[in-house]
Amino acid sequence: MHCIQGAYKLFTSVNDGLFESNQLVNIKYFLLLCMFALSFSGVAHEDHTQQRKSTLAISVAFDVRGNLWRASTNGNFVQVDVSRDLGKSFSKPIAINPLPQNIAADGEARPKIAIGPEGNIYLTWTEALAKPLAGYIWFVRSSNGGKAFEKPIIVHQDRAEITHRFDALNVAPNGDITVAWMDNRDFIAAKSASKPYGGAAIYYAVSTNKGMSFLPEQKLADSSCECCRIAFTNKPDGTAVAMWRHVFEGNERDHMIAEIPVKVNQVPVIKRATFGHWKIDGCPHQGAAIATGGEGKDWWGYHMAYFDGNDAKPGLYYSRMDGVAWASSPPKRFGNNKNQAGHAALLSIGEKVWLVWRETEAKGNARYNTIVGMFSDDGGRSWGDAKVLASSSDKADYPQLIVKDNQPYLAWNTLKEGFQLLAL
Repeated sequence: MHCIQGAYKLFTSVNDGLFESNQLVNIKYFLLLCMFALSFSGVAHEDHTQQRKSTLAISVAFDVRGNLWRASTNGNFVQVDVSRDLGKSFSKPIAINPLPQNIAADGEARPKIAIGPEGNIYLTWTEALAKPLAGYIWFVRSSNGGKAFEKPIIVHQDRAEITHRFDALNVAPNGDITVAWMDNRDFIAAKSASKPYGGAAIYYAVSTNKGMSFLPEQKLADSSCECCRIAFTNKPDGTAVAMWRHVFEGNERDHMIAEIPVKVNQVPVIKRATFGHWKIDGCPHQGAAIATGGEGKDWWGYHMAYFDGNDAKPGLYYSRMDGVAWASSPPKRFGNNKNQAGHAALLSIGEKVWLVWRETEAKGNARYNTIVGMFSDDGGRSWGDAKVLASSSDKADYPQLIVKDNQPYLAWNTLKEGFQLLAL
């Protein structure tokens, strides 16, 4: 809805002659982002109350034995299956939620899956409620290697029928679990008090007992962008680190990074991460990607990939942030904007960094999707040429990067070819 509202405001402003010619480039990319975000699954965000069909939106993770676990949706159920041959075949899916729900699984919304160091399997997802844009964040675990899953629980104590959505899941090396999500409770409170409030808040809840229970949720930050995914990584000491698109003063839609504390009422460390100064009244449905890198070298910090719709050069960008000085490097532009390059994924192993993204080219009534990638062997200081890694002539999900025994893999789900797992 936020994308549609923003598009309407832009159209009316263009018709009224309120934009300069260089700003029209910004508008063009925002409208294209809206179109592809809403057409990805054929429904808009406010359509969550309808009967769900299966979508291409999946999440995958390797367990400690090298088995590949996959979370997806089938109608009104979250389901899990496992492959023991690197994605060539999968077991019969297991339905996770005992009762049917309207599962948010379109665009950047999808069930999440992660594996704990002891082998526990964790999932989160958003149940879309009857009220438009409202939802609950659910969590479930298996403590016996996926043989059975326990009764799902709602992560947050707030049960108001408001926005709790775009869940993100992180499991630290010590087994602590962090779930974060977009939350509208502060927007509603501000509106009731006739006070301004941009975007939505980000809340999080932490489990220190392997998912048996969660501490009460806490607010991480006000004024996040409403429909962009939250990205997670971990510091070398295991601290969970989140990155999200933020609504800064003047409606600038850049990104924030925060180190998430485990202790209740501990103040999080929050820093601005990008400086494109993109001003737009709407959500671009383009979340960032983040990976920790350089540990044990002369530098450690964060690799970041994100979309910036700034007036001069809109498109995908890569930059690094120093994990000590909190200083970002000059951004490097990548991807073909003519083919709607977007939704990047990152993976870092020491000084090696992999960066992939999806591009979509329209040919007549058909859309051709490709996954394009670049590689750096010096911690992101320099990059090799971009190469096409996979392609499909039908609908396709966004790419994901996962690792097994220091071997990186590209995971991609397409309508025509099905699930693909490619060693990089």
